[in-house]
Amino acid sequence: MSAGAVVKVGRRGARGIVIDDEGRLVLIKRTKPGQDPYWTSPGGGVEESDATVEDALRRELAEELGATAGGYQQVFFASDPTDAGVAIQYFFLARLRSLNLTEQYGSEFSKPERGGYDLDYVPLTDDSLGAIDLKPVELKEFVLANREALLAEAGFTA
Repeated sequence: MSAGAVVKVGRRGARGIVIDDEGRLVLIKRTKPGQDPYWTSPGGGVEESDATVEDALRRELAEELGATAGGYQQVFFASDPTDAGVAIQYFFLARLRSLNLTEQYGSEFSKPERGGYDLDYVPLTDDSLGAIDLKPVELKEFVLANREALLAEAGFTA
């Protein structure tokens, strides 16, 4: 790409690498009709009403999990080219503070045709993460390569 080139950004998203008090990754297991299940981190698109990408993640955690978290740190981002421009996902490490599924209010829960959104906890201290289909693959690779550092930054130090 030449200097001065303009890149069109299609969609921006905010996703959490959220760790609970037991050192487990808080994930959403997605089940869609006709597809194998896969896991993803909580989060979603940045909306115009979000002042920052971090604010978008805070909103998404509340919508998807009725959750709050603290200690947000952006740890990496991933991008994919799309017809609308480059899609960028910002990934933040955060420590889960509270979770109450009765407080979920995301629109995805009122659309059964979109499939299931089930809360799942995956330990970072064993091989559990390697056994699941965590998407995007860049997230899985990052967490597997950095799980000890992620746990340390989330406050799990000896």
